Amino acid sequence: MPIVRHAKSAQVVTALALAASLALAGCGSGDDSAAPATTTIDAAATSTAPIERPATTVFVEVNDMTFSPANLTVAPGDTVTWRFRDSAPHSVQGIGDRAMGINSPIIDQGEWSYTFTSPGSYRYLCTLHPEMRGTVTVE
Repeated sequence: MPIVRHAKSAQVVTALALAASLALAGCGSGDDSAAPATTTIDAAATSTAPIERPATTVFVEVNDMTFSPANLTVAPGDTVTWRFRDSAPHSVQGIGDRAMGINSPIIDQGEWSYTFTSPGSYRYLCTLHPEMRGTVTVE
């Protein structure tokens, strides 16, 4: 008889397992539509790294004995192009150690460009007309 008792126990366990499976399968909202797809977020898209932007060119007009605009702000990698359109010749000369690379020839008509790569403040002047001054801030 112990064998029958064990067989009945196995039948009871099987029946309970089947009932539990059916009960779990029946849980839900009653909505027969498919479950929404899982959304995966790309880790790179949620990064706190700065967004790269293409470098740009900013123009400074050299006319009527002025740099216009005299003061401007650019991003690292941007280029500043001075457009010489005055009746007198001019130059662009950096002031101080930080601006040593800014050194255009004397130009009466045309353009000269400089690309700023490091953050900071870069002062400059015209070597022929030292009252003509400007500043490029890179941030």
